[in-house]
Amino acid sequence: MESYLFPFDSLICMLLGISFTVWFTLLLVFIIVPAIFGVSFGIRRLYMKSLIKLFEWATLRMERGAKEKNQHLYKPYSNGIIAKEPVSLEQEIQEMRRGGAEPEFDMSDIFYFCRRGVESIVDDEVTKRFTAEELESWNLLTRSNYNFHHISTRLTALWGVGVLIRYGFLLPLRVTLAFTGVGLLVVLTSIVGLFPNGRMKNYLSDKVHLMCYRICVRALTAIITYHDSENKPKNGGICVANHTSPIDVIILASDGCYAMVGQVHGGLMGVIQRAMVKACPHIWFERSEVKDRHLVAKRLSDHVADESKLPILIFPEGTCINNTSVMMFKKGSFEISCTVYPVAIKYDPRFGDAFWNSSKFGMVNYLLHMMSSWAIVCSVWYLPPMSRMEGEDAVQFANRVKAAIARKGGLADLLWDGGLKRGKVKEVFKEEQQKLYSKVLVGSSEDRSRS
Repeated sequence: MESYLFPFDSLICMLLGISFTVWFTLLLVFIIVPAIFGVSFGIRRLYMKSLIKLFEWATLRMERGAKEKNQHLYKPYSNGIIAKEPVSLEQEIQEMRRGGAEPEFDMSDIFYFCRRGVESIVDDEVTKRFTAEELESWNLLTRSNYNFHHISTRLTALWGVGVLIRYGFLLPLRVTLAFTGVGLLVVLTSIVGLFPNGRMKNYLSDKVHLMCYRICVRALTAIITYHDSENKPKNGGICVANHTSPIDVIILASDGCYAMVGQVHGGLMGVIQRAMVKACPHIWFERSEVKDRHLVAKRLSDHVADESKLPILIFPEGTCINNTSVMMFKKGSFEISCTVYPVAIKYDPRFGDAFWNSSKFGMVNYLLHMMSSWAIVCSVWYLPPMSRMEGEDAVQFANRVKAAIARKGGLADLLWDGGLKRGKVKEVFKEEQQKLYSKVLVGSSEDRSRS
């Protein structure tokens, strides 16, 4: 019996060996080597165009199936914001008091605050920035709409084929590439760190970082379009961008080298950080140091003062927003006297939702979510460099940069702090509304005394 089983076992081992050899050869020839040299065969863009046609066909089938079953397809709201003309609190209250005189306090004033409270609950422009972006049509992913693939048999079959492709082929491919990219980053940056400081070390560090990040980009099947590359960040400056996902770092770093800023981590992330800092002067802070604003500002200032060092990459929002808006920029990175290079990033949600809801998903679940999507498609705009104008404080400068990024990326420009994702509204905002209302009352009494 053993004489018959041995050849069969050998055959199985031989077939597995051939499969792995073919698998890694294809990865090396079509993905890893092109990533090293920064070239592309155009396979990903052809894949994207095919997906667009597939989505269009699926949408037509979905609409026909809904008509045959006399169902009404749910059309989600548009993510574009239809903003009302800004009206001050005083103007709105005076409009409500149109029928009579203006006493110090009127019972009708209560209705104004009640109406504003209900409006905030029904259409909370902050909370909905931390949920997945709505789609106008289904992209054949169950997580975007669970019910659509039950509309017709063909649509169900197509969805099933998509599951097999995404989890049976794309996910293993992407996981292999991700481990390859991260492994090479750790090993090669550690080797580069052995070189003495100088031009050679900087050159090798740039090449290693670009190569590894490009492999990681291919691990997400990321299709990125870069605009206005003449405005790319230069040494001695700070690059600021809107923040949707942790992969924003990979998206930008695959087109240019940056010095990263972040908190020191343990585990695998800590290993990566320690390897990276050997080859390039990244800025990692201990947990106790992050709260020391003066220490943070000094280390950033010292870095940008040396024009031989790479530009610093910072996301001033401090948290991820769902690809529909830009929220308040923290002023810390705008207090430093240096050139700021704004960058706008906008993802195409039809192929996969890049937003990371950190309060709902852990990093592992999020990466699985990314790697099981169809693709990550986004556009990156490099804006002209900006500097603080005379008489402009850090907050005003931050708001000006934020407004420029929002306009370029087609995003809503919001004044709210992204920290509301996890915390309550600060008392400062409540006091501000109370002061505005008190001015209305004081103003009306002053008007009567003058008359």
